[in-house]
Parts: sequence; structure tokens; C-alpha cells
Amino acid sequence: MNRRATALSAAVALAASLALTGCSSSSDAAGDGKPELKVSGAFMPKPVTDMAGGFLTITNDGDTADRLTSVTSPISDDVTIHETKDQKMREVKFFDIPANGKLSLARGGNHIMFMSLKEKPEQGDKVSVELHFEKSGPIKVDLPVEAANHNPQQH
Repeated sequence: MNRRATALSAAVALAASLALTGCSSSSDAAGDGKPELKVSGAFMPKPVTDMAGGFLTITNDGDTADRLTSVTSPISDDVTIHETKDQKMREVKFFDIPANGKLSLARGGNHIMFMSLKEKPEQGDKVSVELHFEKSGPIKVDLPVEAANHNPQQH
């Protein structure tokens, strides 16, 4: 009887582990514990000097946080990310993107800064950028160039 109970316990444990493995695989397809990043609302106001700002929202639908670590663009060799606190702007090494949350880069707040522009894009142009992250692969985005005073928060 004891041997039979041990065999039955082993069979139940094996079946449970196979079932859990199956669940794990199917949940990997839906959300594998990685960030799931999407970019929206991207734009660049038409530059009036040899500098420009870039704005966008990164939404993370995944269960794992990530970080925006840098931005590159053919329009400038000096692209940085800045935070604005107490009406002062300063360069930062990264921005956190919370799990199931978002990072907003908006006028008057955190933003992308393009220094020493190689050319000044005109309204209607698109500026190509590549966003680099700590965990996720890079994401390429085109920033439509809007009027210099464009602010979607006012619409």
C-alpha cells in the first residue's frame, strides 16, 4: 500500500509539474515578464536655434519595469535626456518606465534635448530617433516636426 501511495504521489507531482510548465509556456506568449513598450504622441517643435526638444510618451504594458537610457539621431551627435525640476533643466542618465505604467516626456517637463543640430528641420518634416533601453531592444521613432509653439496638452 505504501509503495502504491508513493507511486500515486509521484504521478500527481509529475502531472502537476507538466501542467505548470504548460501554463508557464502559455503565459510566456502573453507576457513573459519583460517590458512591453509602445511609443505615442511623439513630436519635435520646429527649432528656432541649433537646439531642439523632443517629446513623446512610452507606455509599458508589461509586468517588468525598464529604463530609457539614451536617444540617438542622425540630426545631432549630441542627444541627451533631461529632467525639469524646480524650473531647472538637468541632464540625467536614465528615466524609469514603471511596469504597467508610462513615461511622459512633455513640454515644461522631462524631454529629449538635441544639441548642435546638423540641419534645422521644417514644420512637416520628420526627425528619426532611436530610443535605447536597459532591458528592451531599441525602438525607432519618427518625430513629426510641428509649429514652434505646438503643445498637445493645450488641445
